[in-house]
Amino acid sequence: MKLCFIFLALPSFFRNFVCRMKILLLGEYSNVHWTLAEGLRQLGHDVTVVSDGDVWKNYPRDIDLRRKGRSKWSGLRYYADVCRLMPKLKDFDVVQLINPVFLELKAERIGPFYRRVRRQNRSLFLGAFGMDHYWVKAGMDCRTFRYSDFNMGSHVRENADNRIWIADWLKGAKGKLNELVASDCDGIISGLYEYDASYRPYFSDKLRYIPFPIDLSSLTPKAVRDDKKMRCFVGVQRGRDAYKGTDIMLKALERVQREFPESCEIVKVESVPYAEYERLMNNSDVLLDQLYSYTPGMNALLAMGKGLVVVGGGESENYEILCERELRPIVNVEPNEESVYEALRHLAEHREEIAGLSRQSVAYIRKHHDHVSVAQRYLDFWTEQMNKKGL
Repeated sequence: MKLCFIFLALPSFFRNFVCRMKILLLGEYSNVHWTLAEGLRQLGHDVTVVSDGDVWKNYPRDIDLRRKGRSKWSGLRYYADVCRLMPKLKDFDVVQLINPVFLELKAERIGPFYRRVRRQNRSLFLGAFGMDHYWVKAGMDCRTFRYSDFNMGSHVRENADNRIWIADWLKGAKGKLNELVASDCDGIISGLYEYDASYRPYFSDKLRYIPFPIDLSSLTPKAVRDDKKMRCFVGVQRGRDAYKGTDIMLKALERVQREFPESCEIVKVESVPYAEYERLMNNSDVLLDQLYSYTPGMNALLAMGKGLVVVGGGESENYEILCERELRPIVNVEPNEESVYEALRHLAEHREEIAGLSRQSVAYIRKHHDHVSVAQRYLDFWTEQMNKKGL
């Protein structure tokens, strides 16, 4: 035990040099695992990313595990692909799952694969990075959050997406799988305040909040333009605009644009290739994102790294969990049209503030989300948990 404490007391450089780990990252959300892998590789570790590239986003991976189609035949072929891959997913020091549902299979079919991955590797960790049982449960209790994707104060939000998530994650097989994995794994990493608050009542002894990793060197900075317009970027997900609040944010933005037609421009993007999406974002000043969130997600963090100003989730809890007392780059809004309208109207009337918020945004990402620093925090947590369990 004393040796473990001595090892943890060493500077991270020496720990990494002494103990090069073999790491498997299973699954992908918004390039989180690939970016983390790049940070871990810079620290000298051997990392393999197995994923479907987050479907249409097609993010990089070392081993492609994509389901090609939604038919019964494509499902059988995918199942066979997973079976063939399993013997290769062994003898890793650390395995991390992006989500309890880390394969494109029904939850009840994932269980045996989970148990095999668990059995044939040294340690296993779970990412609390997105939709899952504990996130739905926290939103539905109408107490954990003042508002969320699932509640507005003491009232449950009613929409088609939520009915599906509740059936799957709160009451269905996905929820049961999530409870199994969370209880059985060696540790859980939460990527946002909301996910941390969702898991903490149940797993505080093995939960660690670590911010999402962003590789600033891979980002193209937003363009410097001569015109004085405030160009506002909003991405519309067809069929999910009400769930994410994009419908409300867009109405507020359109009101501001009508009032300030010479100085406010809307860049609305829906279902375009990522290269075009990024080009349009790079030529914008402001990103509207996630009305019902306390915190900026990966899309907003990437935009901030480019120097865009985010209008969306920037509640005090976001800064508190980061221990951030100075930077306040996010224009926080309440989840209603009037709040968004007032925030955007203020920016339209005081466009000189955008440059300062833009600089703060980049500084915020550099300070809290640098992918190499984040990777080191993962290594520290994994090592601490393995030492606790004598692994």
